[in-house]
Amino acid sequence: MAAQFYFSRDTKVYLTPAGSTAVAWEIPVLDGFSFSQATNTSEITLAEASSGTNKSRRGRQMFTDSFAPAEWSFSTYMRPFASTPAGSDTTLWEPSASIADNPQHAVEEPLWAFMVGAATFALGSGSTASAWNDGITNSDTNMIVDWSASELSTLTEFDLYFELGGATAGNDVCYKIANCAVNEASIDFDIDGIATIAWSGFGKSITESGAATPTFTAEIDEAVDSTANFIRNRLTNLTVTAADTTTFPGSSGGSYGLVLTGGNITISNNLTYLTPETLGVINLPLGNVTGTRSITGNFTCYLDHTSGASADLFEDLVENTTGSSSITNSFALTFGIGGGTSAAHNVQVALPKCHLEVPSHSMDDIISLETNFHALPANLDPGATADSYEIKLTYKGA
Repeated sequence: MAAQFYFSRDTKVYLTPAGSTAVAWEIPVLDGFSFSQATNTSEITLAEASSGTNKSRRGRQMFTDSFAPAEWSFSTYMRPFASTPAGSDTTLWEPSASIADNPQHAVEEPLWAFMVGAATFALGSGSTASAWNDGITNSDTNMIVDWSASELSTLTEFDLYFELGGATAGNDVCYKIANCAVNEASIDFDIDGIATIAWSGFGKSITESGAATPTFTAEIDEAVDSTANFIRNRLTNLTVTAADTTTFPGSSGGSYGLVLTGGNITISNNLTYLTPETLGVINLPLGNVTGTRSITGNFTCYLDHTSGASADLFEDLVENTTGSSSITNSFALTFGIGGGTSAAHNVQVALPKCHLEVPSHSMDDIISLETNFHALPANLDPGATADSYEIKLTYKGA
């Protein structure tokens, strides 16, 4: 019998609500995806002195105590688009032709939804558009991702299916990671690349779900095959505005003009998993527990000594040693990924209150500065207002 090989480029990934096959989203991933699960073991060893005949037992025994949480990671492109409603087509975000206009969505939307605390999704019907209960707002002009529903001790879970073999009948193998949660999303600004997000998280267990992917009642894959909704990082811009315009005057009104050469935004839920320690059985993780929400990043730009440019920002930060703004400075950062709001496809990442570290110089052929930032909420109890949280994303597709 000929060997059956599986190629990573044939892989398809699907996401469903935990324990349900009523709706699934196809998630196109990039090369370099991974998933694995380790075991936690105990070792018992013998340690005894020598017998009269110079004999000493030196054996050991191993026990499997529990399975560690499954780990998964992959990258996706940022791909906003305007949905095209059509009658009873459950491969679309808006399957009903009676929905007016073109609600905005993103191919990677369900990952954001589960990261920010959305618990349920209702597929549109009649004149009612598809909707998440929290965290994601879809309108005819944009799609907004906010963290106002993320003050949770545990995140809503979902299942991931990795279909290997390209769905060839009888030859494909499907692995299911049950009860997943998104731990981290990292957005990189490689100016020569396409806007991408690196996702990583955990799950309860990895199982082989059978020789084929389960049949989903609604399998949403709208815009997955489109080549018109990618975003070029070279078009990305950054707006930096200081809250204290006296200490940080910038060119005017606390505004600094910086042109990016690179950067990153990393959003982390800092998840941990609880696992029982019952003797005599192999224990499985019970579920996720959220930690401190952490949103950090950096941006790089060339050293520029014109008014309100990067050299002025460095000087104002390094000389700020007295007053309340020296302890925690406050800058509003807005990254226009793909350009401004008028661009055909763009994502505006607003961080209303960021603490900036003193930039560090990089002595390359052209001297540049790298600035680390920490996004902070308006206060430690931000409430339910989307704009009071550390970050908000606004997607817009043509």
